[in-house]
Amino acid sequence: MTAPLRRALTRSPATTGDFLGAGWRQPDVGLLARQHEAFCELLTNLGVEVIVAPAIPGLVDACYTFDPAFVTSTGAIVLRAAKPIRVEEPLLLKKELEAAGVPVVGRLEEPAHADGGDLLWLDESTLLAGRGYRTNTEAHRQLTERLAHENVKLERCDLAHDRGPGHVLHLLSVVSPVADDLALVFEPLAPVPLLEQLDARGVRRISVDTDEFGTLACNALAIRPGVVVMVDGNPRTRRALEATGCEVHVYDGSELSLKGDGGPTCLTRPLLRRE
Repeated sequence: MTAPLRRALTRSPATTGDFLGAGWRQPDVGLLARQHEAFCELLTNLGVEVIVAPAIPGLVDACYTFDPAFVTSTGAIVLRAAKPIRVEEPLLLKKELEAAGVPVVGRLEEPAHADGGDLLWLDESTLLAGRGYRTNTEAHRQLTERLAHENVKLERCDLAHDRGPGHVLHLLSVVSPVADDLALVFEPLAPVPLLEQLDARGVRRISVDTDEFGTLACNALAIRPGVVVMVDGNPRTRRALEATGCEVHVYDGSELSLKGDGGPTCLTRPLLRRE
């Protein structure tokens, strides 16, 4: 999850739809669109080939392309959303993945549901899977079966109730790898198995403050080891990253990220990472 990011799929945000019903705070839709364009330009300037799919009117969460699908070394697995307003997104994203030349190698079937935000690569053969309100045990079973063909082991990691099913808490809400041996972590909500796995691998933790957790400081996108993109407005976390030698790039996400609770990881579906 920290190897150099070569290609990524994004989607322009919808400017119409029930933002409040989807759990957003009402954004300035003109600024929302401009912020997404600037975000994609930032990734491009950092050497990422950015594919921008068109907005889907009415589907306000669809700009968060990380969740509807999961990419392995062989292709994409299309997931199933638990959030009612997002149920159409996985098959719509499937079309964009195929258009980008990414083979679809599997899909979750009912009653499984999962979001990409609950799936964390620990290494090339170990996937840590959150168990919370957005990802269920049946998804774990189906993913385990599919990933066995790639010699990948899935390990379950239970998530906290936090604010309940109406407010998303993904595994990647509380951890962002920024290098092979370094990760941002919000420890108060971090599952013990996650912390144990990081410690066992010698991964140092940068602890995110409670005040900055709410402004998505724990949601950082690694462009390559030690080079990260994060939402502007989290100065303590930024200083902590830079103190370890990281190169930090920020973008204005007042409408794009903070109003919808989706940081730079949520906004991108990595298609290719390699040295």
